[in-house]
Amino acid sequence: MTALELAAAIKTKKLSVPEAVLKYINAIEEKDKKINAFTCVSKEKALLRASEVQARLDAGDDISPLAGVPLAVKDNISTEGIETSCASKMLESYIPVFNAAVIEKIEQAGMIVIGKTNMDEFAMGGSSETGIKGAVCNPWDVTHVAGGSSGGSAAAVASGQAPAALGSDTGGSIRQPCSFCGLTGIKPTYGAVSRYGLIAYASSLDQIGAIGQDIEDCAALLEIISGSDKRDSTCIIEKAFKFGKAEEANPVCASVKNLKIGLPKNYFENGIDDDVKNAVLAAAQEFKKAGASIEEFEMPLMDYMIPAYYIIACAEASSNLSRYDGLKYGYRSKEAKNLSDVYRLSRSEGFGLEVKRRIMLGSFVLSSGYYDAYYKKALQTRALIKDAYNQLFKKFDIILSPTAPTTAYKQGENVDDPIKMYMGDIYTVSINLAGLPAVALPCGLGAKNLPIGFQLIGDAFTEKKLIDAARVYQRCTDHHKARAYS
Repeated sequence: MTALELAAAIKTKKLSVPEAVLKYINAIEEKDKKINAFTCVSKEKALLRASEVQARLDAGDDISPLAGVPLAVKDNISTEGIETSCASKMLESYIPVFNAAVIEKIEQAGMIVIGKTNMDEFAMGGSSETGIKGAVCNPWDVTHVAGGSSGGSAAAVASGQAPAALGSDTGGSIRQPCSFCGLTGIKPTYGAVSRYGLIAYASSLDQIGAIGQDIEDCAALLEIISGSDKRDSTCIIEKAFKFGKAEEANPVCASVKNLKIGLPKNYFENGIDDDVKNAVLAAAQEFKKAGASIEEFEMPLMDYMIPAYYIIACAEASSNLSRYDGLKYGYRSKEAKNLSDVYRLSRSEGFGLEVKRRIMLGSFVLSSGYYDAYYKKALQTRALIKDAYNQLFKKFDIILSPTAPTTAYKQGENVDDPIKMYMGDIYTVSINLAGLPAVALPCGLGAKNLPIGFQLIGDAFTEKKLIDAARVYQRCTDHHKARAYS
């Protein structure tokens, strides 16, 4: 069942909340040795909370459309009393004393956190292979990666271990795993969801979003977690999103008819697999059949997106992770004999290779003599990218593009080639640089029977337009119904 179907079964008393929670906990115990989607499972706490939610429902409380639904949460989102390690030795066994804003909201909505999901260490990676808990396996083929950095959240949903999940997206970390695992995901506009309690990687890029089996689940979850929060000065939305109900099934729908969709033709020229290219172009044709107009254009500044993103992201990571020094936060080396050793050994032993690589790069571009040459130019490029999108959305309602240039690759294939892995983010990072919303949708299977995804990109705070378009697409196709575990 989808999350909304599960909630409906609970509401009509076909299933109790404790039964639903236990069903998924049993699924985790049965399947996760093979998938490695979870860093920890909160069985006792989840069952206790399930009883509390059931009592509220029995008393007649109309809590929310997802009341009673279990939820998997990425391991960089603070959960009171549940380990939050960012899949890093630096924060191993850290148990927060507070909930992130999104956790407060999902608990108010009657949802239950069943566990924390595996990820790339501190969300730095594109394959969920860099964390201390080991690599996340793709449920469609366990020899392939699940994508990153929210690979655990995607794998948990794709393998039937959770009906829905929360992830974070810094440069594609929700959308790329959804593409690799055949799921639907939403990266909201920057400032639509509070980052309070999200352990920072790159503060100007990070955004929490939803992962589900279809667009309706994602929309319902985003309605719950969006909205203002005085504790996060970057959360500028005044009210939570309200997406309403989907229109009646109709191949030509008012929400898509006469919609102008832009197709960046230079995204389809080099470096993209043929099966991905064909599937995404076929998705564009579905929108055309539904009444939208499709027009090709040349995406500007494409060669500068990856360099600008990684300079800015690594610079912010260098600053954010400086607090983990063996004194104020995190792991402290037992081998340290003086203050210098505490800093050096704690950070050397506590951080993994990819995190250290990005800290070093970030420290370099912020250093005296290189700030103007790299970081300042990256910020200027970011402004140009944002302006380019502003101009595009004067012409188009939505932009349709691939999410990743390939399907899920083999585990270990790219982990020793960081440049190759970074280039896998070519279609996703510009959305974060511009702070825009995007919806990831499955659109078929590739030659190796692995999922292919595409994304719809909109102007700031046009999530409803994207969701309505996604609804039409998922009514016209069945790609979102394909299951790795069916």
